[in-house]
Amino acid sequence: MRGTPRHTAAAALGHQNSANMSPEGKKLWNIIILGFGFMFMFTAFQTCGNIEQTVIKSFNSTEFHGSGYTSMAIIYGVFSASNLIAPSVVAVIGPQLSMFFSGLLYSCYIAVFIYLYTWSFYTASVLVGVAAAVLWTAQGNVLAINSSDTTIGRNSGIFWSLLQFSLFFGNLYIYCSWHGHVHITDRDRQTVFISLTVISLVGCFLFFLIRKPEPESPSAPEGAESLLPSDSSDSAAERPASLCAQALDAFVKACKMFVTKEMLLLSVSIGYTGLELTFYSGVYGTCIGAMTRFGTDAKSLIGISGICIGIGEILGGGVFGLLNKSNRFSRNPVVLLGLLTHYLAFYLIFLNIASDAPLAPEAGTDLEAFITPSVGVALLCSFLLGLGDSCFNTQLLSIIGLLFRDNSAPAFAVFKFIQSIMAAVAFFYSNYLLLHWQLLILVVMGFLGTVSFFVAEWVAQASRRDYDRF
Repeated sequence: MRGTPRHTAAAALGHQNSANMSPEGKKLWNIIILGFGFMFMFTAFQTCGNIEQTVIKSFNSTEFHGSGYTSMAIIYGVFSASNLIAPSVVAVIGPQLSMFFSGLLYSCYIAVFIYLYTWSFYTASVLVGVAAAVLWTAQGNVLAINSSDTTIGRNSGIFWSLLQFSLFFGNLYIYCSWHGHVHITDRDRQTVFISLTVISLVGCFLFFLIRKPEPESPSAPEGAESLLPSDSSDSAAERPASLCAQALDAFVKACKMFVTKEMLLLSVSIGYTGLELTFYSGVYGTCIGAMTRFGTDAKSLIGISGICIGIGEILGGGVFGLLNKSNRFSRNPVVLLGLLTHYLAFYLIFLNIASDAPLAPEAGTDLEAFITPSVGVALLCSFLLGLGDSCFNTQLLSIIGLLFRDNSAPAFAVFKFIQSIMAAVAFFYSNYLLLHWQLLILVVMGFLGTVSFFVAEWVAQASRRDYDRF
């Protein structure tokens, strides 16, 4: 299959930049491009998720009856189910095209907010749920095949840090655009979402700069260097059967991997990251925007909160991933630090934010919690939420990439299946539960997730020692 002119130009540029690289240099190039592609896409999507409930509350239309929380619940519910077929899709069309087409659906979801209709809003939610499963499975596959035991920690940190820059840029834009706005007008909404759609599309096309790592055989043809699937005419007759076999094999591997001892232990930790993902990406920003005690800038503080989350994510990714080239003995302390950081954040949020803030109307809430509401404390909590999240996610990426490197696509599909189904559950109950009940669920699941991660890490180290011995 031949690419479009844009694809051809991008591929030529990527080949020119990577042709003279060493094999390790080419792998590092791929990780960096992967990170930048996700940074652009999620600058748009995470900013969209952070503000959509606030935007919908301000949307003046009697014909629209959508909810941002419900949309996110649909996305993550479909995401979880789609993870069962995502490895098959990646096996058939390859990780590069998987990420590109998934990115286009992300862009469509963001574009829906330019002109909001209930039917298109929820239809796009379903489609982006499918796209998310394929996107993240392909991402995990690219990360794993471009890493080794000694570089998986570094590469996870590089990817995670670049990804989290998306929180900084998108939310800075929101703060500058909405500063001093008590109500979000239709023009404000359209301007923001047109910009975010364009940014997301830029990220999609960056994926064409990713190159295939050095082939095992030096005689491999130059044209096979792309991560696009091969289209050799010699095997055209065998292709349909081969692709079906690959798809079925990937699905079976994902199902078998779900019930392995290591994945079952990690599933509690992964589930916790789904719950806290919902809280920091959708609920907490809405809470801050609903606090009338923060003054007329409460809506624009959603953007500053997102920036603080991003700073925490970037710092955590850099310190615990980039500087950690061998994760053999460092994962448990980092996860424990993440739990303690989150516990401090939950306690301060409990004291600072009114309990009805997640469910407050567009006018906001005048209630107080246990202390006089403080913008500084609220933004500190945003930073702590991001830092703790990076502790958990960098270590989960590292241990899964290490344990399941030979079957990375099914492993990351299972990871996202568990995470997304728990995120869907959290977005669903966020429509009904007051803040303190949501925090209690996070506290309990955080403790259980940390304990289960410790056990999984000890199992992984014991297996590795046994392997090294023989």
